Amino acid sequence: MDLTDGALGAQDNELIDELLDIRQSIDNIDAALVHLLAERFKFTQRVGRLKAAGGLPASDPERERVQIQRLRSLAEESHLDPAFAEKFLGFIVAEVIHHHEQIASNTAAITTTPDA
Repeated sequence: MDLTDGALGAQDNELIDELLDIRQSIDNIDAALVHLLAERFKFTQRVGRLKAAGGLPASDPERERVQIQRLRSLAEESHLDPAFAEKFLGFIVAEVIHHHEQIASNTAAITTTPDA
């Protein structure tokens, strides 16, 4: 069914209006998620620079373990599948670690490059 079809009845129009309203809300939430992720990654980049400067490893398994447990608990409280929340956090953490490794690599390259 084409949502713009002009041959719809009043009940169909109400259904489509509600569907479009819900989709707009979903789009708004998606935009907020993207903005929140961008903010989160700004902070994790700062963490990566601090770790690199201090010679700390990119990964912190104990922190990751605690965060996974915390997120699973939050998911349960919010009626979200905890396994999904863990997968989602796992994806984000993997990307953060990758960024931290890149930062550490770039920092090491800068500090070991002889002056011209």
